[in-house]
Amino acid sequence: MECGCGSARSFFTREEKIEMLKEYKDSLEKEAKGVGERLKELQKE
Repeated sequence: MECGCGSARSFFTREEKIEMLKEYKDSLEKEAKGVGERLKELQKE
């Protein structure tokens, strides 16, 4: 989470940390799904 003004924040609220972790988890789940799909494709070849 950055403000876009060129300086990164060092301290986040509890709510911000929770939201960042939820977004990170969602990203990991999508990546895992993509890896699974790619494995299936490669195993068919």
